Amino acid sequence: MSGLVNALAIVAVVALVIVRQFRARRIDAGRRWWLVPAVLAFMALREPGILDIHHRTESLLLLGAELLVGLATGAGWAWTTRIWVAEDGALWSKSTKASGGVWAVGIGLRAGLFACGALLGVHQDSSALMLGLAATLLVRSGVLAWRAQVLDQARAGRASYGDTVARSAWKERV
Repeated sequence: MSGLVNALAIVAVVALVIVRQFRARRIDAGRRWWLVPAVLAFMALREPGILDIHHRTESLLLLGAELLVGLATGAGWAWTTRIWVAEDGALWSKSTKASGGVWAVGIGLRAGLFACGALLGVHQDSSALMLGLAATLLVRSGVLAWRAQVLDQARAGRASYGDTVARSAWKERV
């Protein structure tokens, strides 16, 4: 796949994600939250130009930094997303202004990494950006699914770890 098609895919996914994140969305616990990040990662890793053959160490360091930025952005985005239970018992989520700030910082860091690579003379393919986006979406979706599961269990009053342990009765003295 050409770099132009990768760039268009990245822009389309980012636009879709940014538009959808600020709308209230019902959380479906049974959905495959890992599928879109897995497809993006597959598309990124099948490209041969993810590492610059003339600057392997530098491009590997930039790719690692891109993945770390992606992981941090995904975690920050997930923890700044509001989750609540509606009257009908359904779980909903909506990103906050802080989530937008996390996105802005993440995009700024990625632009800084690209500039650093350009200064070093490293050829940078869109595959690294796509892999970082996959990491962002995977972490965000995973943390959000985990938070929703914890909230759902707390709301349903299900037993938590240690609830079945017999405790000695405490006697109050008067």
